[in-house]
Amino acid sequence: MASSTKSKPTLVIVHGGGHVPASYEKMRAQLVSQGYEVHIPRLPSTNGMRPPNADLYSDSNLVRSYVESLVEAGRDVVAILHSYGGQVGTNALYGLGAQARQQQGLPGGISHLIYMTAYAVPEGNAMMNIVKRMNNMDLVPLVFDFADDDTCLFHNPKGIMVGPVEDMDDAEVDAYLATFVRWNGKGMYQPIEHAAWRDIPTSYVYTTNDTSVPIHYQEDFVAGLEKEGVKVQTFKLATGHCPHFTATTDMVDIVNKVVGA
Repeated sequence: MASSTKSKPTLVIVHGGGHVPASYEKMRAQLVSQGYEVHIPRLPSTNGMRPPNADLYSDSNLVRSYVESLVEAGRDVVAILHSYGGQVGTNALYGLGAQARQQQGLPGGISHLIYMTAYAVPEGNAMMNIVKRMNNMDLVPLVFDFADDDTCLFHNPKGIMVGPVEDMDDAEVDAYLATFVRWNGKGMYQPIEHAAWRDIPTSYVYTTNDTSVPIHYQEDFVAGLEKEGVKVQTFKLATGHCPHFTATTDMVDIVNKVVGA
């Protein structure tokens, strides 16, 4: 008798700006322990080149090529997009939805997008377009330390990116912060050209204590998608901008709920 157990999808995490795959190790380890295969391709905009030689479009091309290789091998993929990674994944993953591929007689595909306090906007929008619309451009220098070549680091990453944490010692937080790198901040000013959420089922994870992408931004993203006719499954975590680190078990539970594991 054939087994009725549904196999777990392959997970691809599209990381945030200034982050690297190691920044997601805590969540990756928990997901792997539950039987998932997890991929975290490193975005070229974090390659450390000065002046930078990679941007939003380089990141998008890398992620698209990476995920294409998985779906063309017949994989069921769930993409988890964090922060700036929402721009990258939204731009990169259009046309790779499982349903669209099945209709073309093709194997594999992306069955779900999970936006984790990530930018989720229509074509033609850059991150900074949203910040400007929210009248918050004056806050940009408080969050990002830009160099003359447009590369940047985070100001006060512990306070702004991580936020208050409980039951976590300073050494663990410091080790996490040490994974952050200089990256090409120009990507935040570049508009996306595609919107993968138009034809791939989508969920959004709100982080209510987020000071980097505040909750009213997140709610605006979801409202915008719903205005476009997209049904968005939402979850809410009382944590800061990095729930993969500060609310790891909760994030893994959300992934399980989304995929029906």
